[in-house]
Amino acid sequence: MFKIAKKRNARIIGLMSGTSHDGVDAALVEIREGLNNKISEGYNSNKIKIKLINHIHLPFNRSLRNEIGMAFKGNVEHICRLNFKLGEVFARAALTLLEDTEFRPEDIDAIASHGQTIYHIPPSGRKAGSTLQIGEASVIAERTGILTICDFRVRDVASGGHGAPLVPLADYLIFHKKGMLRAVLNIGGIANVTIVKERINDTIAFDTGPGNSLIDEAVKFYSSGRRTFDKDGFLARSGRPDRGLLSELLAHPYFKKRPPKSTGREAFGEGLVKDILKRYSNLSIQDILSTLSHLTAISIYNAIIPFRPHEVIVSGGGVKNRFLMNLVNDMFEDKGIPVKYISEYGIPPEAKEAINFAILGYQTLNLKPGNLPSATGATHGVILGKMIPP
Repeated sequence: MFKIAKKRNARIIGLMSGTSHDGVDAALVEIREGLNNKISEGYNSNKIKIKLINHIHLPFNRSLRNEIGMAFKGNVEHICRLNFKLGEVFARAALTLLEDTEFRPEDIDAIASHGQTIYHIPPSGRKAGSTLQIGEASVIAERTGILTICDFRVRDVASGGHGAPLVPLADYLIFHKKGMLRAVLNIGGIANVTIVKERINDTIAFDTGPGNSLIDEAVKFYSSGRRTFDKDGFLARSGRPDRGLLSELLAHPYFKKRPPKSTGREAFGEGLVKDILKRYSNLSIQDILSTLSHLTAISIYNAIIPFRPHEVIVSGGGVKNRFLMNLVNDMFEDKGIPVKYISEYGIPPEAKEAINFAILGYQTLNLKPGNLPSATGATHGVILGKMIPP
């Protein structure tokens, strides 16, 4: 571990399974640090060079998705067993990723695993927050023989933060540009945005609200679990938003909160969808999905537009929903703000967050902070994660 620590150049595998729990993304990233690139608070500057070597998406089968869904409801024995099972799944993703490259496990400096979020409690007033991600890192290290870094969020929470979003440092390093203000938007189960400004200490990030979570849950309910998402937004496109329901959802107290803030499926998940379907049983599934898609698009727009960005850069599974993306595009383009896909910058949309966690792993290896207090609300910058030796 001491030999690996403080490496200027490193190959790191980032692993990410998001709120949608549809699979794990694995990204092999090579990171090289340039000279004279130190800035305030010990962070690296955007002069580090980031090269994506390989990326895969390993989808979860229906059985595993159901097991993860059951874990959200809190059976302790179930969560305990699933923790180790997901460790095996994440290890297999890392090894599968390497099979298509010329690299062997011994050529990799670290695996940076986000894990699977099971429950997230943001801090509220004087009440401290808490967060739980599973996918046992000891299993990953044992199966791969690679040093594994895990539990990135908990140290930020321990220092008074939300533990989310943790992407803004990587967003700053990749997308900071002099004279530009960029909104880097990720639409996963929950949507989050980083407002990348010229100075790292001015950069902020927060969850805007639901991304795909409510849409996916409604589709699952409608299809009795046979379908997990609205492909291309086909069903939503054939419906109409219900103005009464949409107004009610936009009045959710989360949207009135000021950053730093974070949320999860506890607020925008299965419980809310069941309540909607019960009280609005007169609406067709097409109208429900149209309403939920408009909710995601409008909440994203309302969260970002006050910052007047020069451009919006979008990643995440939500980019595959054409109906949703058309809504987002139209809203920002009406204000003369272009919406660009992250693929235009050489990054596959589904790989972005796995790349981000590889960068956070690099920060940890170099004993540097990985959180931005301006984004998470932590009292100070902290080194994130726990290291499990091979």
